[in-house]
Amino acid sequence: MAMTTSLATAPDNEQQIAAVRRFNRYYTRQIGVLRKTFLDSPYSLGEARVLYEIASRRAPTASKIARTLDLDAGYLSRLLRNFEKHGLIHRQTSPKDGRQSHLTLTARGQKSFMPLDARSQRATAAMLAKLSLKDRAQLIAAMGAIEGLLDGAPAAAAEPQRSYILREPRPGDFGWIVKRNAELYAQDYGWVAPFEGVCAQIVADFVNKYDAARERCWIAESDGENVGAVMLANDGDGVARLRLLLVEPKARGLGIGARLVDEAIRFARGAGYRKITLWTHSVLTAARHIYQKAGFMLTRSEKHQSWGQPVVSEHWDLEL
Repeated sequence: MAMTTSLATAPDNEQQIAAVRRFNRYYTRQIGVLRKTFLDSPYSLGEARVLYEIASRRAPTASKIARTLDLDAGYLSRLLRNFEKHGLIHRQTSPKDGRQSHLTLTARGQKSFMPLDARSQRATAAMLAKLSLKDRAQLIAAMGAIEGLLDGAPAAAAEPQRSYILREPRPGDFGWIVKRNAELYAQDYGWVAPFEGVCAQIVADFVNKYDAARERCWIAESDGENVGAVMLANDGDGVARLRLLLVEPKARGLGIGARLVDEAIRFARGAGYRKITLWTHSVLTAARHIYQKAGFMLTRSEKHQSWGQPVVSEHWDLEL
């Protein structure tokens, strides 16, 4: 009869536990968890995490936040009452369940959260800046493996899901966006000139009129190579416009497109936009699926002849 050794009796159990605890101590120090306030803000880490959940989700309920963060309901309730007292959040009773309230940040809450989110972004960027592109990819993959294993997913399945990073654009990236959009749409859909010119104009307008407080571009990178991108531009009157979502064919299936759109939505909410709009085409089924899943609604469509092909253009909106 084969014998199995439980973790409790494994000879190397104590060393494994010590290694995990050592890593926990290292990483909590690395990201500043033990400081009295988070990133020199007025908030603790727990408060900052709750603000992030409210800012990045579509009007979550308190119970949803409690489940996501594994927080004690009483502690969360006190924290939310304090936020409400200081005018940071707004509660709206759920039309489906009168016992539940949907939470959103007020203008004051957004003003408080945006600098905190920006500091977190800068701190993470500074940490990654010390590493080579290859080491960054290895770090992100290792983090994905940890997350997947502790969540019960096989290591082999967890690693590819985290084998990319999102970063700010560097010199040459905007030229790459124009080039790859032109090449991929010509290859996949037969779209020819002046489609490349349209892409070039969108990029030129974004770069020449760039407003760092209200606009962003994200580049997805894997093993030092660009594999995706999206831009969020100010369209005026409290509306942001999502532009030129792109994922390289070899990187599709990793969730990069959805992650890029989610980042854009999160930033738009934090920046105080009331709506995000976008322009796409009916043949772009993968992109349309991402938009629909993120909560965008198709508002109108038109048939026309463009770039050498008959196309159906579509306008999609997301109320924030």
